[in-house]
Amino acid sequence: MRDASPQTTYLKDYTVPEYLIHSVALNFVLDEENTLVTSRLTLSRNPASRSMETDLVLTGENLLLRRIVLNDDTELTDKDYQKTLDSLTVYNVPQQQPFVLTIENTINPKINTALEGLYLSNGMLCTQCEAEGFRKITYFLDRPDVMAKFTTTLVADKGRYPVLLSNGNKIAQGELPGNQHWVSWEDPFSKPCYLFALVAGQLECLEDKFTTQSGRDISLQIFVEPHDLDKCAHAMQSLQNAMRWDEEVYGCEYDLDLYMIVAVSHFNMGAMENKGLNVFNTKFVLARPDTATDSDYEHIEGVIAHEYFHNWTGNRITCRDWFQLSLKEGFTVFRDQEFTGDRTSKAVKRIEDVNMLRTRQFAEDAGPLAHPIRPDAYIEINNFYTLTVYEKGAEVVRMIHTLLGAEGFRKGSDLYFARHDGQAVTCEDFVKAMEAANNVDLSQFRRWYSQAGTPVLTISHTYNAAGQTLTLTIKQHCPPTPGQAVKEPLHIPVKVGLIYPAGSVAPCQLEGGAAADEVILELTQAEQDFVFTGLTAAPAISVLRGFSAPVKLVMERSLEELAFLLSHDSDTFNRWEAGQQLVGQVITGLVADVQNNRELRLDPIIIDAFRQVLAQPWEDLSYFSLLLSLPSETYLAEQMEVIDVVAIHKAREFVKLTLAENLQNALQTLYLNNHRDESGQFDAGAIGRRRIKNTCLSYLCALDDLAIKNWAHQQFKTAKNMTDQMAALSVMVNNPHYARKQCLTDFYQQWQHEALVIDKWFALQASSPAPDTFATVQALMAHPAFDLGTPNRVRALVGAFSQANPLHFHAANGQGYQFLADQIIALNTLNPQVASRMISALTSWRRYDAGRQALMTAQLERIMSTEAVSKDVYEIASKSLA
Repeated sequence: MRDASPQTTYLKDYTVPEYLIHSVALNFVLDEENTLVTSRLTLSRNPASRSMETDLVLTGENLLLRRIVLNDDTELTDKDYQKTLDSLTVYNVPQQQPFVLTIENTINPKINTALEGLYLSNGMLCTQCEAEGFRKITYFLDRPDVMAKFTTTLVADKGRYPVLLSNGNKIAQGELPGNQHWVSWEDPFSKPCYLFALVAGQLECLEDKFTTQSGRDISLQIFVEPHDLDKCAHAMQSLQNAMRWDEEVYGCEYDLDLYMIVAVSHFNMGAMENKGLNVFNTKFVLARPDTATDSDYEHIEGVIAHEYFHNWTGNRITCRDWFQLSLKEGFTVFRDQEFTGDRTSKAVKRIEDVNMLRTRQFAEDAGPLAHPIRPDAYIEINNFYTLTVYEKGAEVVRMIHTLLGAEGFRKGSDLYFARHDGQAVTCEDFVKAMEAANNVDLSQFRRWYSQAGTPVLTISHTYNAAGQTLTLTIKQHCPPTPGQAVKEPLHIPVKVGLIYPAGSVAPCQLEGGAAADEVILELTQAEQDFVFTGLTAAPAISVLRGFSAPVKLVMERSLEELAFLLSHDSDTFNRWEAGQQLVGQVITGLVADVQNNRELRLDPIIIDAFRQVLAQPWEDLSYFSLLLSLPSETYLAEQMEVIDVVAIHKAREFVKLTLAENLQNALQTLYLNNHRDESGQFDAGAIGRRRIKNTCLSYLCALDDLAIKNWAHQQFKTAKNMTDQMAALSVMVNNPHYARKQCLTDFYQQWQHEALVIDKWFALQASSPAPDTFATVQALMAHPAFDLGTPNRVRALVGAFSQANPLHFHAANGQGYQFLADQIIALNTLNPQVASRMISALTSWRRYDAGRQALMTAQLERIMSTEAVSKDVYEIASKSLA
């Protein structure tokens, strides 16, 4: 147990740094157990600081201090400074002029299992400094508003570390006695220390180039372990695609001569945008058609783009403090979402993003960890790399884009880049640039940055046949969240379209306005009426088109109205959404039937609606497959006041089976018509054909039909791409199948040397609804391929079971909760960041029945009482119980 509660950091307490660092020269003599770090800092008193303090306080953790020298000629003694576990205070430094402080310390990368700072991964030395990892490398002013120019020299054994990389451009290199060599790097742009990076190891490089719009040639390099070199081509193409897109859409050109990416096996996050040297989780770089699915290919392109886009939205302009994290992450997520939509299918991308937001971020908003996209307090900043900051942050940026239009938003981003290049700024600065460029007032809109929770829009309507008017009444309400009992009305863009009973577009004409196919209503009050005129018949209302705001919608709709919208809505998002609501309403009724032991019957309107979808021609087959997909069990749970995982699972499986029985012929025809080998082809057509084929196979395998089971088995054995092989294995693992065990064994033997593929193998078994899943998960914990020290493997097994298998994780006997708590406690000292992220599966305990509540809270209390509980874990567990 901790002796005292960890300290909380508050936004309101922000003060400018007392000192500035203008430049830093770093020298590393690299060794996996004893790396020597020498930093030469040029500092001065910050003229903006009002503090009277004359001492210099630097942060540093787990460092062995060797010596400190002031101005190159005065070696300091322990009378001149004080060292604690997490800081170094140097007394009486010069106040009137710049000064130089040289600090020598050593670190041990090998024992750094937290993977923050400098650590070891498969014999490679690499860094992760965001958010506060640099303090585990050397003493520094480790805060994002201290920006300095870095030069870095790396010295290492040439045999063990032939490749030596850091930020910026390589400026010199040479040989040293004893088979040592050195390389010096210079980054000409000032940056905060969280963007520092180094990598050293035995790496191979894929090299290409990119010519910018101004005619500069940029060298592009992707470094990987030698056996992975054949899986880099897609990442390289993705980088080039992103560079071109950013020039065309935002006018942003790359600024260095060299752009490098390194793929690392042990990584807490997806990737990191270190200036000129991006360090990536291998999961988001490595791809070959036989080892990566279509979804992997899309995610790789999206994450490569995300980190590249950070060069302007994160690096050139960075955060003043960590409370402003959404300044860079929300904007950059929005940019990568738009990029992926332009590269693939805008409709599918939007649906997938909203699906994730509603199933996971809305749950965050509704739970004890709810926080605004700009939080006002934290204990451990790593805990605020959340869906709220990232995904909801992106939705807030998207709403600004919706309100201003594409042209207005571009004007705003241009002004933002021009005003703040080279600065550390706030979310307020971003909004002010948007306002100034468009001469608009977004003062009420700013509440999205400071107000937590998901707003609820309640919509009612009346049609006046005599006056040919439609009145739409919209009320907004946001439930209380921790620390925010009272909510103010938000500025919410609500995109609306109208459809006549025959299926044609009805005019959207507000009183005094021009007619249009759709209109954006600006909701700013707790309740507002919007009157549409010139309507010759009562229209169906398509509201919140494109999911124009991150809100919950309460609007009474009959099953017939939803089926009509599924057939006729021209907005791709709302057409899909109508189908989800249609099925969701029916499943909700079936859940009640399960709970009351009534016979289950499927409303024929569902079968008819799906039959109509199947009968239509579809150009975008990926979108077609989404129209045929049922709402997930997680999404359905979010609609319930008290979650019943067993009833949800039974009801949803019944709907799936009944649809398969009634639509078997159409599904079989669709499967066979699209069953072809297009391995290595990643155009929209090939991806769509694989997707619709495998959606049909998933339905058909719910049937107890030997011929169809043989189809799945045959697809597994003959597939030449990972998409089809995994789809076949998935239906065999998730349904009773004669070849299930044999195929799992065969898959492991085929791919045991491909770590990312084996992650899929673990995750598939951990998320299966099969009755023996918990026993399987326990056995897999002892599998030789499982390693608690590898974050990807932990997420694949422990994460998949706790976050993607509600049926078995929430078993009534509490065994799932105890299992998760065991792993969190084991991870607490090994890797606190990964441990704290695993707790999320327990945080929504209030949503379950009394028995499960007691079992979940008991495990949270057990985690809290762990010896030497980390502040990462403490913060999440304590807030969950509060």
